[in-house]
Amino acid sequence: MSSCGAPEQGNALPAGIDPGKEVVLNGKVTNSGSPVAGAFVRLLDGTGEFTAEVVSSPEGDFRFFAAPGSWTVRALHRTGNGESRVTAEGPGLHEVAVAVG
Repeated sequence: MSSCGAPEQGNALPAGIDPGKEVVLNGKVTNSGSPVAGAFVRLLDGTGEFTAEVVSSPEGDFRFFAAPGSWTVRALHRTGNGESRVTAEGPGLHEVAVAVG
C-alpha cells in the first residue's frame, strides 16, 4: 500500500466502470521491456499542471480516470524517469506506455 493513499492499480477495470462513458487512461511502466513496480505515475493536464498521482502495481500497471483532452503521463522511479503524451478525444479505454530508464 502506498503512503499517498493512491488506489490499488491493476489491469482489469473495476466493476461498474463503463469505458464507453468514461475516459480511462490505462497503461504500464516498463524499463527495457520489463514491468516497473512502485513507480510514481503522475497525470499532467494540457498546460503541464499536476492533476493526480498513483503508484504502479507489481506488474507496472496504472490507471487514471480523466476528462477528454491532452494529457502527459510521467513516471518517476529510482531506475529513471519517462513520460508519454496521450490525447483522449472522448470516452473509451486509452492505452499509455511509459518507459523509464
